Amino acid sequence: MNKKSLNTAARDHLWMHFTRMSAYAKAPIPMIVRGEGAYVFDVNGKRYLDGLSGLFVVQAGHGRHELADAAAKQASELAYFPLWSYAHPKAVELADRLADLAPGDLNRVFFTTSGSEAVESAWKLARSYFKRVGKPAKHKVISRHIAYHGTSMGALSITGLPSIKEDFEPLVPSGIRVPNTNLYRAPNGTAGPDGRDAEAFGRWAADRIAEAIEFEGPDTVAAVFLEPVQNSGGCFPPPPGYFQRVREICDEYDVLLVSDEVICAFGRLGEYFGATRYGYQPDVITCAKGMTSGYVPLGAMIASDRLAAPFLKDSNWFAHGVTFGGHPVASAVALANLDIFAREDLNGHVRKNEATFQSYLERLHDLPIVGDVRGDGYFYGIELVKDKATKETFDDDECERLLRGFLSKALFDGGLYCRADDRGDPVVQLAPPLICDETHFAEIEQILRSVLSEAWSHV
Repeated sequence: MNKKSLNTAARDHLWMHFTRMSAYAKAPIPMIVRGEGAYVFDVNGKRYLDGLSGLFVVQAGHGRHELADAAAKQASELAYFPLWSYAHPKAVELADRLADLAPGDLNRVFFTTSGSEAVESAWKLARSYFKRVGKPAKHKVISRHIAYHGTSMGALSITGLPSIKEDFEPLVPSGIRVPNTNLYRAPNGTAGPDGRDAEAFGRWAADRIAEAIEFEGPDTVAAVFLEPVQNSGGCFPPPPGYFQRVREICDEYDVLLVSDEVICAFGRLGEYFGATRYGYQPDVITCAKGMTSGYVPLGAMIASDRLAAPFLKDSNWFAHGVTFGGHPVASAVALANLDIFAREDLNGHVRKNEATFQSYLERLHDLPIVGDVRGDGYFYGIELVKDKATKETFDDDECERLLRGFLSKALFDGGLYCRADDRGDPVVQLAPPLICDETHFAEIEQILRSVLSEAWSHV
């Protein structure tokens, strides 16, 4: 197809995800055709810095021929076979490798094809596990306000974003919400007299989980789903001691701690898993995205030996499966991707350069529209405000004009692909490929500075 026919076919037949398709009734649809390193190129040959790694996915960068070669080689040997009572070598090798990388006794890997499926699998495992150990009433889950955990009906029920749930209600019951760890918006009195005591705020936020368990009844709560750094709302890192206190609470009430690392795993925070970075031991990890650097879809639920034990005896089974989970081609690509991580020390590269990345973003504090810069590793959010002194945010109409009416297009036109998001207070999110260095950070800062300076006139 030529450029014109591609755009016409896309407008007529392609149903884009989370997209107001009316926006392209008369405007051309951005068409990305190629990627190389930290950059992608559109159908007209224009280059863009991929400031979001596609969708928090392309850890090793675009155009890695060895990942494409691994896919082709495996497809020529064994293109597909299920894991339903059978196995194939690449899934076994990948499960073995992930068990070695995961913290503690997380030794059982259940493959999926996406993060939503991994989260769905974790909730089903929690329910099924407690039935098998004589606690069948434990079925509820706790998650945080504004947190995103996926779009399938179970994962969406765990998600804390009302705006993307209301069209599909009633959802699966039993999802309970608790405060997130946005220190910038900490309620008065929760973060010390000056509002900056992160440890006190973390203790307060963690204790709300215990409070919710008590309110719902400890014998009814199965699991707590938490991201190491919460994505939606704009990258909320955990305050010091937060996860350690959550672990204590989960142990006290026999509640599973699920570390939802669909975004945070595989180097985004400078470790294979975010739980390792922040020093806590989950019962389950859910992951996807960066496992293959996005070259092939693949996800996983990694569970502890304790949770797997009841399913390893007698006639017990986990009555759940996914057709393409652990796909041979995806597993082969994931193994090759992990080889790149080890050979190029991508985790070490992030740890070495994260402070430099942060410093470039913090230079934007001199702009009147920038209220907060927060995150860790290669995962940052910039919260936009109407008044820096009072932290006053924008109303819905102002967000519409600012984010959708100007920012998203202006950043893209300026050569930076990233996310301007208002699921919560308005933020610009950045998660570049893990191969990025100071030259990329400087480019990001330059484009952001230019666009955000102009954005103030559009409020």
